[in-house]
Amino acid sequence: MIKTAITVSLVEEARGGPFVLWDGVEQGCKTAAELGFDAIELFAPSHEAVPVDTLKKLLADNKVGIAAVGTGTGMVKHKLNLCDPDAGQRDRAKAFIRNMITYGANFGVPAIIGSMQGRWGGEVSREQAFDWLRAGLNELGPFAADAGVALIYEPLNRYETNLCNTVEQGVELCKFLDTDNIKLLADVFHMCIEEADPAAAMLAGKGYIGHVHFVDSNRRAPGMGHLDLAKIADALKATGYDQFVSAECFPVPDSATAARQTIGAYQKLFPR
Repeated sequence: MIKTAITVSLVEEARGGPFVLWDGVEQGCKTAAELGFDAIELFAPSHEAVPVDTLKKLLADNKVGIAAVGTGTGMVKHKLNLCDPDAGQRDRAKAFIRNMITYGANFGVPAIIGSMQGRWGGEVSREQAFDWLRAGLNELGPFAADAGVALIYEPLNRYETNLCNTVEQGVELCKFLDTDNIKLLADVFHMCIEEADPAAAMLAGKGYIGHVHFVDSNRRAPGMGHLDLAKIADALKATGYDQFVSAECFPVPDSATAARQTIGAYQKLFPR
């Protein structure tokens, strides 16, 4: 059964970004529960932002789960990424990600590497960037496995990275890793930009996809853009995927409307 999640951001530096709920984790859990989401997806400033026991109580009190934790603050706030030409910065990036992996493992959920993957350019060649990316994932994947969770890697559109932009490229990256504990995040917004056929790309990712951001073409809530989301949803279901679809979308026209629009669309696209 595919489960539903909604993003909760606690990062002021990212305000205005594609996260639905912004009024704190307590209110986020309450809103998610009231609307019928199964879980929240948390974008936090650090692994220390919300104590584990505090979050466990909020989740239990509201009878919601947690789907994943993001690592993007490492880039947004601290400018850390896995392809930095400075070895010390790469080490700090990996340390930040390890802390988020450990935090998520307290709840049995994965951490997501998106913007922290970095990019190539300037003094960093494409080959060197991919060497550093693979090395980072080969180190962090087993670390996550030891913690009992997968590690999620997200192909991003060309405006956010020049490493992996498509599901196919993400699959090829996974095939050349020494670890089998890396799964892909299929983000429908990025796929709308990069994939000739997002539904076909979902099918091609069978067995590799571990998390999904299911939004519309304009990064608004499902149904507020122009994609044939039913076709993409059917393709995802055809792969046997049984994890979360999550709303990493703009709170447009406001958080409440985007959240209601999302859960209404999810209930139609992924009926129980």
